[in-house]
Amino acid sequence: VQLQASGGGSVQAGGSLRLSCAASGWTFRNSYMAWFRQAPGKEREFVASVTWNGGKVYYADFVKGRFTISRDNVENTMYLQMNSLKPDDTAVYYCARYFIPGTVIDLRGAVNEYDYWGQGTLVTVSS
Repeated sequence: VQLQASGGGSVQAGGSLRLSCAASGWTFRNSYMAWFRQAPGKEREFVASVTWNGGKVYYADFVKGRFTISRDNVENTMYLQMNSLKPDDTAVYYCARYFIPGTVIDLRGAVNEYDYWGQGTLVTVSS
């Protein structure tokens, strides 16, 4: 199982970035997926998640209306479109696979429920 996150970078406040998470090594379409982030000195926190078929998405309150999670089960890739970025969004962003395969449809935001993680991609937002 491999998850490869990419797309991070440095932007000014108000800017946009699109993160990608390329998955391989298992049947991607079977899995609930999520993005988390970890800012310096803080714990890793849930950002957004998407059900196996993209039918339901969930967001942390602090990104609602600004970020959009999506997935492409043909390309085995998950995305996070981030708009209206704020300095508080500065963090390393991680993609992760939920540890139980199948048709999970509710919000799963606990770090310890994810078994595989990408290496992280750094997002820096300056004011």
